[in-house]
Parts: sequence; structure tokens; C-alpha cells
Amino acid sequence: MAKLYFRYGAMNSGKSTALIQVAHNYEERGQRVLIVKPSTDTKSPAVLSRIGVDRDVDLVAGPEVPVRERVLAGRVPPVDCVLVDEAQFLVPAQVDDLFRLAVEDGVPVIAYGLRSDFRTRGFPGSIRLMELAHSIEELKTICRCGRKAILNARTVDGGFTQSGDQVAIEGDVGYESMCGSCYLREFDWPPR
Repeated sequence: MAKLYFRYGAMNSGKSTALIQVAHNYEERGQRVLIVKPSTDTKSPAVLSRIGVDRDVDLVAGPEVPVRERVLAGRVPPVDCVLVDEAQFLVPAQVDDLFRLAVEDGVPVIAYGLRSDFRTRGFPGSIRLMELAHSIEELKTICRCGRKAILNARTVDGGFTQSGDQVAIEGDVGYESMCGSCYLREFDWPPR
């Protein structure tokens, strides 16, 4: 039976790089992958890795797009694996589609994304992936202090903030992955 996998990590943990490597591994063995990316990620129409590699996306999915239907529609040869970048931006119904794709259609699905936002609140897509995924794996990175980073802090104009919409990608917005101790030193927590 195919499975739904959720591989999550803080910013800079290598999620996009890992996705690109998995795609390469499948294709090296003559298998077909389909790469999905939510339209919420407006940085690029491709999967971008901070180490300088990128990969075209096959399906950019807005929140209304039925992912399972689009993956199965007219695909000859059939898809051997679906890879999802920025999976935190999926809506719960799309995660349900991915689960059905794995369980009912026998297509392995590997979704990569953040677990929580800059206020430590779960993204709807990530919450649903945590509820449904057969396998959940943390991809690790380090904080500025050298400890394992588990959270993402938002910066605006170089200073840390806990205000703003859950999703902010463009402009003077930046993010830093942090351990719990460094995060608590920077912020009044829990956020209000």
C-alpha cells in the first residue's frame, strides 16, 4: 500500500532540497514524479532551494483545486509518486485528496512543509497532514546558538515581530529558524 508522508522542519532545514533529490531518485529509475506547489507560495513558479538548485512544478494548486482529480486526470504514463512543496499552504480538503491518492489510488505522496508559523500556530495544511500522514519525519536544522531549531521567527525591516497575517512572503519580511530558548528570549510568549 502506498503511503502519505509528511516531512516537516523549520526554515532552512532542507525541505525543498530533499524534494528535488527524491524527484531525481525516482526519475533516475525511470519513474514519473509529479510536483505540486500551492499557489500561496508566490516566490516562484518553481521549487527553489536555498543552496541554488531548483525544479519546475507540474501543478500549481490554488485552494479550490481538487489535487487528486488533477493528478489522475489524463496522466499517461501513470504517476509513480507525488511530491508537494510548501505543503503547509494546502487547505485541509487538499490534504484529504492526497491521503485518498495514496490509499485508494496507490500513489505514494511525500509532502514537505513547515509545521507552524512565526507565532507557533499550526498551518491548516500541516495540522491535517499531522492527523492523516502514515509517516511523519522531522528534517533538522540549527539555531544561531547551535541548538536544534524547531520554530520560525519573523523579521520585518531587520527586527523581530509577532504581528501580521499568518502568511507573508514578499517585501521586507524575513524568517529565522530558532530553538525554543532563543525564541522565548526574543518574544513575549505565548503570542496574543
